[in-house]
Amino acid sequence: MDLTVSEAVQSSAQWIMLGLTLVTVSLTVLIHFSCLNWLSQRLPKMSIVPRRRVLIIIVIALLAHVVEIWIFGGAYWIATRYPELGALSGDAHTHLLECVYFAAATFSTLGYGDIVPIGPLRLMAGLEALTGFVLITWTASFAYLEMQRNWSS
Repeated sequence: MDLTVSEAVQSSAQWIMLGLTLVTVSLTVLIHFSCLNWLSQRLPKMSIVPRRRVLIIIVIALLAHVVEIWIFGGAYWIATRYPELGALSGDAHTHLLECVYFAAATFSTLGYGDIVPIGPLRLMAGLEALTGFVLITWTASFAYLEMQRNWSS
């Protein structure tokens, strides 16, 4: 079966977008794992009031989520430099901060809808929402377990 040039470009763009998405998701999951792993190893050794451990968890987890959102935002910004990979339509001008804003809305699964991905970029947005949901839930579970151990102390 012969592909037209347009179909070949579209097919290549989809594979490139898949690769960029997998790298971005893998990097954010690795960062999150590293942060929670660091916390689980260091917190028991800290000589601080047990309830403050929960505060440290929340602050570090929030920082990790912000870094993860910026990674997705950067990936959107890079992808929007290449029109065949898709675009952000609506109120977007594809400046870096608007890409980060879109990433934050997507990562948190809030999804205002004022900026919408089109083309192959939709794959990254869908997987970012799933990744964000899993990482936020992972953080909540981790914080809950620490609160069970430390809150009544």
